[in-house]
Amino acid sequence: MAGVDIGGSHITAALLDTATGAIVPETWQRNSVPAAGTVEEIIDAWSAVIRASYARQSTPVRIGIAMPGPFDYEEGICYIRGQQKYEALYGLNIKELLAERLGCSKDKIRLTNDAACFLQGEVFAGAAKGHAAVIGLTLGTGLGSATFFQHHVEDAAWWNAPFKESIAEDYLSSRWFVHRYQLLTSHSVPNVQQLLNTGDEKNIRYVFDEFGVNLGTFLQQRLREQPAELIIIGGNIAQAFSLFEKTLHDTLRISGIQTPVKQAILGEQAALIGAATAGLEGKFNPHEKYHY
Repeated sequence: MAGVDIGGSHITAALLDTATGAIVPETWQRNSVPAAGTVEEIIDAWSAVIRASYARQSTPVRIGIAMPGPFDYEEGICYIRGQQKYEALYGLNIKELLAERLGCSKDKIRLTNDAACFLQGEVFAGAAKGHAAVIGLTLGTGLGSATFFQHHVEDAAWWNAPFKESIAEDYLSSRWFVHRYQLLTSHSVPNVQQLLNTGDEKNIRYVFDEFGVNLGTFLQQRLREQPAELIIIGGNIAQAFSLFEKTLHDTLRISGIQTPVKQAILGEQAALIGAATAGLEGKFNPHEKYHY
């Protein structure tokens, strides 16, 4: 079976060993995607990477795809709009378009929320393995969220939850860092990585401390409604976890919350594993040790 992770600017695909659930290294494929392009350009880019992942193997019996929302995952309809990506796909049936380009039945293709796939992968073989109640967040261009309870992962869709003066995503995504740094310094940076590259240690420290407080405050609200034994943080911003880890934990502890927060360990592989194994609970043992 194939696992596919579609992001805002790239696509990654690989095959999983059906006996163990391990990624087959030589099948790993990744390429950029013209997210602002036409329907044909986007679908061509996606299908080319998926086909390349099984070029030397037999055609997979199942293709699991981690896809950002909003999306009707069951029917395969894209509702992404106003996010500067995949605008051309709005209202179209992605399952049918991909099936036609890949030469397979649309029943072979399963679409799942990308945050849910991330958490599925980390529960299956990563930092959340062995835990029964987990919250997962992906921090990047947007805010992804998922929960794992009673052996089931599902999209939490907290990105638009009311928070402070707006919604959660306005405070817990890349654009918050860009906006906050500009307010502090009058200098513009395009993303978090470029912010880190400025070498402006004082303001970087200030911004990440404030972000840690924002994230901790938001998690306080969610944990009161839905207690968990572990929180997993992934996404591009999580690569700088050490810069906001202390203020995040301090903010939680002040409110009496002792729930540990861990950084995800599988990277891109989490979404691939999660996409391929979504809906297959029980086929593999998530507590066995797999090597990726």
